[in-house]
Amino acid sequence: MTKKTDILVVGAGPAGLVCAMTARRYYPEKKIIVMNNTEKGVVPCGIPYMFASLASPDENKMGTTALEAKGIEAIIDQAEKIDRDKKTAETKNGDTYNYEKLILATGSFPIMPPIPGVDKEGVYPIHKNMDFLKKTVENIKKAKNVLIVGGGFIGVEFADELSQFQGLNVCLVEMLPDILTNSFDPEFSSLAKDKLKAKGVNILTNIRVEEFVGDKKVEEVRLSNGEKIPVDAVILGIGALPNTELAVNTGLDIGRGKGIWVDEYMRSSDPDIFAVGDCATKRDFYTRKNTPVMLASTATAEARIAGANLYQLKVVRENKGTIAIYSTYVDGLVLGSAGLTEETAEKEGFEIVVGCAEGMDKHPAAMPDAKKIKVKLIFSKQSGIIMGGQVAGGMSAGEMINIIGMAIQQRVSFSELETLQMATHPYLTSAPTMYPLVLAAQDVNNI
Repeated sequence: MTKKTDILVVGAGPAGLVCAMTARRYYPEKKIIVMNNTEKGVVPCGIPYMFASLASPDENKMGTTALEAKGIEAIIDQAEKIDRDKKTAETKNGDTYNYEKLILATGSFPIMPPIPGVDKEGVYPIHKNMDFLKKTVENIKKAKNVLIVGGGFIGVEFADELSQFQGLNVCLVEMLPDILTNSFDPEFSSLAKDKLKAKGVNILTNIRVEEFVGDKKVEEVRLSNGEKIPVDAVILGIGALPNTELAVNTGLDIGRGKGIWVDEYMRSSDPDIFAVGDCATKRDFYTRKNTPVMLASTATAEARIAGANLYQLKVVRENKGTIAIYSTYVDGLVLGSAGLTEETAEKEGFEIVVGCAEGMDKHPAAMPDAKKIKVKLIFSKQSGIIMGGQVAGGMSAGEMINIIGMAIQQRVSFSELETLQMATHPYLTSAPTMYPLVLAAQDVNNI
């Protein structure tokens, strides 16, 4: 069957949904169809919390109700072939869709490391599929020894979540010298490590997994230090790769970072095909180098740019690059990072100065539930422009890193941060006289 639409979105993850909703606002007269290859999608960021924090894995489902309320048609099918000349997409169900504008939001797939035994039962990559994840949750809850491979955000959040189960031995293996290395300097990543260790998580760094041992099911893991440890289940939290198969078969250009090449407005090498989210290439905000950042927050920002500019460049809202803004939560500790770390900035050859400050997130410090907050800001030495920042503390740190992210995007100087005007309240924020962002900027000024 042949069907016609104005805008076809392939993929219904965060990028696909937001792109469709944005397109509806800017082009209300256009017909929009969103195609998803699975009926039961999940909220990506909520996957680690399907084990304990959520009452049921089903509470982490991602639906299409919001689309339908805006007159956007949602279908379950999979695009398998695109004809750019005819502007058609052929699907697994045998249908053909004519489009004016096509948005590829095909996401990513988990990395499967070339480790012997990785295909054994009990080894779980993180697929964004509800049925698969529900089975994973069910099986891991029966385990006694769980190994998590990878000490990035995914691995750390899984370790924190699983450490809540009494009698479950949780071990995390990271081949780099520390956990969260790509996003935090050592004085911040060590805070997360201390939290996990206090909850009984065994953390092994500078060690690789050499083999998953067992008959059909994994029974133990052989490590690069010669040690063998018993395991009932393994979670692979080592990242993902852009899902570009459809784009490659269509003849679209692929960037050096292996994602679909896009310009500042998320247009691919075909002007009528856009790419957003994990499948699209990412370029660093400062160096313009390809960067493997895959975040729902980044994906939705790209989706809003694409959705607004499908037919004309209505909004001068170009993608200036990926600032890599993250936040995570480990047993009450909130960690946030945006832009370059001190280590990354120095490795790239930037001449920098660093400002640090500590304080309390409420005032006075005796207020109920007041938490210590720690801030580190990285600035260009010559221009004084902010290049990165890290925050650790209570819940307020989750929004403070967003302030830093905005400052990076707007290229704010330390003198502007020093004179930041902020709303404060004893229950809500640090004292206006001791506001950590201001103090960190002043620390740089003193230098």
